[in-house]
Amino acid sequence: MILSGKEIEKRMGGDIKIEPFNPKQLNPNSYNLRLHPDLLVYDTPVLDMKKSNPTQALSIPEEGLVLETNKLYLGRTLEHTETQNLVPMLEGRSSVGRLGLFIHVTAGFGDVGFSGFWTLEIFCVQPIRIYADVEICQLYFHTILGDFDTYKSGKYQHNQGVQPSLMYKDFE
Repeated sequence: MILSGKEIEKRMGGDIKIEPFNPKQLNPNSYNLRLHPDLLVYDTPVLDMKKSNPTQALSIPEEGLVLETNKLYLGRTLEHTETQNLVPMLEGRSSVGRLGLFIHVTAGFGDVGFSGFWTLEIFCVQPIRIYADVEICQLYFHTILGDFDTYKSGKYQHNQGVQPSLMYKDFE
């Protein structure tokens, strides 16, 4: 089952933590998360799963930043979240999707116990100007049935900045 917005608000400070929390970002069954101004792009045309790929930092200026097509931008949310006993899921907002902007290429599924900022894999169908602090995606919560283990991976837990892929650590 997916939690309602009222249930999300009721659980704030308990098994759901969102910092900062703004009731205006609460929806009937999700919570909108905002885009941080910092982005990363990969520096090389060919990425290697077994290596730490170099990145370049970008910052979204006040007048916005035009994203190029066929280029992956990594961003993060302004909000830090922590969820216990629930499965958090991230989706782009429909208004953003209707502009041809993908907010997560494949990684919208969170783990029970994740604590950190959400990394966004941003990709656009056509050039688009984006702005920092915009409500760009939404987080919703599924209940979990049965015994479970909480997320303990050291790769992304308690992250601080924009996170490039750490898949190369799987090969070490």
